[in-house]
Amino acid sequence: MAPVATKANPLLTTIPWRRIKFRSICGGRISHAPPSSPAQSTTATDSVSAGKKVLETFTEEFEIGKRKITMETGRIARFANGSVVLSMEETRVLSTVASAKSDGSRDFLPLTVDYQEKHFAQGMIPNTFMRREGAPKERELLCGRLIDRPIRPLFPPGFYHEVQVMASVLSSDGKHDPDVMAANVASAALMLSDVPWGGPIGVIRIGRIGGQLIVNPSMDEVFEMPSCLCLSDLNLVYACTKDKTLMIDFQSREISERDLEAALRFAHPEAVKYLEPQLRLAAKAGKQKKDYKLYTVSENTFEKIRSLSEGPIEAVFTDPTYGKFERGEALDNIGRDVKKTLEAEGDEEGLKVLSKTVDNVRKKVVRRRIIGEGIRVDGRRLDDVRPVYCEAGHLPVLHGSSIFSRGDTQVLCTVTLGAPGEAQVLDSLVGPSTKKFMLHYSFPPFCTNEVGKRVGLNRREVGHGTLAEKALLAVMPPEDDCPYTVRINSEVMASDGSTSMASVCAGSMALMDAGIPLREHVAGLSVGLISETDPETGEITDYRILTDILGLEDHLGDMDFKIAGTRNGVTAIQLDIKPAGIPLDIICESLEPARKGRIQILDHMEQEINVPRTQDGRNSPRILNLKYSNEAIRRLIGPLGALKRKIEEETGGRISVNDGSLTVVAKNQSVLDKVMEKIDFIVGREIEKGGVYKGIVTSIKEYGAFVEFNGGQQGLLHISELAHNPVSRVSDVVSVGQVLNLMCIGLDVRGNINLSLKATLPKTSTTLGQQTPKVWKPSSNPESEQENKDNQPAEAVESLASIVIRSASECDEADKSSALNQPSKADAPLDAKKLKIGTELTAKVQQIRAHGLVLDCGSDIRGMYRFEVNINLISSGPLVGTFRLLLSNIFPFSSPLVVIVKPNVRRPLLIFTHPKGPLHEVVLGLNSIKLVLSILQTGSRKKFVVGDKLRVKCTSFSGKGIPVMSLVQE
Repeated sequence: MAPVATKANPLLTTIPWRRIKFRSICGGRISHAPPSSPAQSTTATDSVSAGKKVLETFTEEFEIGKRKITMETGRIARFANGSVVLSMEETRVLSTVASAKSDGSRDFLPLTVDYQEKHFAQGMIPNTFMRREGAPKERELLCGRLIDRPIRPLFPPGFYHEVQVMASVLSSDGKHDPDVMAANVASAALMLSDVPWGGPIGVIRIGRIGGQLIVNPSMDEVFEMPSCLCLSDLNLVYACTKDKTLMIDFQSREISERDLEAALRFAHPEAVKYLEPQLRLAAKAGKQKKDYKLYTVSENTFEKIRSLSEGPIEAVFTDPTYGKFERGEALDNIGRDVKKTLEAEGDEEGLKVLSKTVDNVRKKVVRRRIIGEGIRVDGRRLDDVRPVYCEAGHLPVLHGSSIFSRGDTQVLCTVTLGAPGEAQVLDSLVGPSTKKFMLHYSFPPFCTNEVGKRVGLNRREVGHGTLAEKALLAVMPPEDDCPYTVRINSEVMASDGSTSMASVCAGSMALMDAGIPLREHVAGLSVGLISETDPETGEITDYRILTDILGLEDHLGDMDFKIAGTRNGVTAIQLDIKPAGIPLDIICESLEPARKGRIQILDHMEQEINVPRTQDGRNSPRILNLKYSNEAIRRLIGPLGALKRKIEEETGGRISVNDGSLTVVAKNQSVLDKVMEKIDFIVGREIEKGGVYKGIVTSIKEYGAFVEFNGGQQGLLHISELAHNPVSRVSDVVSVGQVLNLMCIGLDVRGNINLSLKATLPKTSTTLGQQTPKVWKPSSNPESEQENKDNQPAEAVESLASIVIRSASECDEADKSSALNQPSKADAPLDAKKLKIGTELTAKVQQIRAHGLVLDCGSDIRGMYRFEVNINLISSGPLVGTFRLLLSNIFPFSSPLVVIVKPNVRRPLLIFTHPKGPLHEVVLGLNSIKLVLSILQTGSRKKFVVGDKLRVKCTSFSGKGIPVMSLVQE
């Protein structure tokens, strides 16, 4: 039997594929075109004309804000319930909608909105170990919320079927933020699907440049951070239906309420322009809306539950003495009593809808009392703000901290300052790559007396933290005044409404407590709405605006309008609503009550702290910017950063390395001192006379110890500098490996760094300083030495040995009075210990060598004089480089040799001069360079004769301590 892989399907081999003709796709089905002649359809094996597979696509093009926008469906993701691709220039976003075929028993809408940015959209591979995108990033969660908030209120009441909306960025040019595009394309996909939905909606972004409002600004123009060189001073995202507002997300630099209202009224008609293209596209390619089962409560059941619960609920809501938990417990007891009654009556339908129905009864009772009497649940008037408590510096050990309470809502904020290198790295398609100001909001379960599990990023926590972060960004100082990376951690201690706005207030005080120079305090509160609507038209007939809403009023009300700002204007807004839109007039009317309530809160905050605290305390953070060479920074970092990490682990400080600069951040001064001590030891700093340095003893000699300090430099700790009292042995005071604090007392004639230990030690109470110091004059012959020894006390001779020990002050006095400080004109007997740089003397030529002279300076002192050679290549020519190389090889020293290369002469003119010889002029060729130089050198030697007396001056010392002389012009 032949292998299966070699068998040919007879049907496949008989069909001439090139002659098959396909018709376009319609309704998700692929069909074939009818044969062009009867002969083509007589048998199955007859040839069929070849055709072309065509996807039926529908496109709508329109223009908003001078930008061309395209909506297309039918090309990709055809199996989804609804799919649309929206394009703006080179940025494209796909949105799909899918609904579950069956639903479970639930009493809420299980709507899921996911937004995803993959790196392929910009032609990149993820920089992760698996080279795949991981868990959703903060930006993706925020964009998902931006889509969810305006579309959720438009689903019909009682629609509890599972729906999933997914938005994916297919390509991004980096100029346009895909978030607004994703919200609009999600609306279009819902319009094309068979899911009942009350859209479409339009979402628009508005900026302001030079006082001019801009529609759909690019990413370069949109306000992101105060330190960015962006043009726009506001970033408004506005969502609406044809005549009602659905969502507002706003960030600005202290814009006034009047300008804010103008921006909102400008955004509405621009957002409405998105609606008509969606309606046209749905008319072309949309599906018929499916009849889904809506879960509603029958009139009889509702009236039955209302009659059982309305009276007790109203009694609870009219008693202002109830706290949050007492009120909640009383309402739960009412629900349990109604449940017992229904169980006794066997009302199964009532038991299924009990929770939802009781909640509706609560809503009606609260609304009726607020609208009819103007009295709220806790007894406040409509424009009253709850009692405020402020405390700055609650945790003194931290860089900054504060507690803010408004009513039962309480938030603890802490501020941590870090190095610039600790900024958060943002891995997104658009926007800045790093973020140096972060506010992390946390909502633990205990703040509502619940049991919960903390896992991963929470979409609500990310959204609330970002809102508070935007509110505070507007007042942050520029980077020059605040080079720190700032992290605010907001911990909700108790929650009873508007914890995000309480985080703004607490965060502002904590920043000032940390010493951050904010321009103004920022406060925020939430404004609510209670409204009555016409059952037939759905229009609002009566309403009340509530200032500083409770958690219960947020749950039972229609609007949660969070507004944060300073005394000068608004910095951030987030609007969420529950009904299918609110008129823009009511939104604008809410701005004034919010401003008045904000001013009241700012008064309390400024009474607690109104100026940034100074950073003189022991726990105040320290930041220091240093400049080093790249080589020094490489030494500090070490292999793979191991040395830098070790310093950070041992000291607790943080080191941020940039090109040529080093930033050190420590939580207090003591930590900074530890870090700088280690940096100075590794990298070093400029040696200054009188500076104190920490070093390690590397070796011990008879005359002192060698110490390594200041980034690997070597210094000599002479035996005379070990202590104030005479020391006989160096090892009695120091040992190898010992760490010492030493003072630099200067450099000797040989360039060695002299260190002193006794300069850092306190002087003893001895009276030696009052005694006349004994100075032993050096002698040049054994008899005088023996005579001095005989005249000295035995203990002095024993302690002195052959070394004269003098203090630094004695040496200075001796130098001032010594004639060696000035050029010596006399031929007095010379002592090798007193020979210093600058000393003039008469020396005798003892030997003439190839490169210099050996001089007899007297007193058995031998000096050297090098033939001075100064090579100077003047002008330019083809032989300059060759001469430089040859001369450097022949003359390892310098001589007064001048080589002049004339522009048009290939043979250079060699001019040789010498202080004691005539002028030599030689025309050189390349083959005779070595010979001529040898002659010149020989001629130079012939000018000196053994026994000649020369007037010389000591200019330096060689590595072996031999004095190097130079001729003195008579």
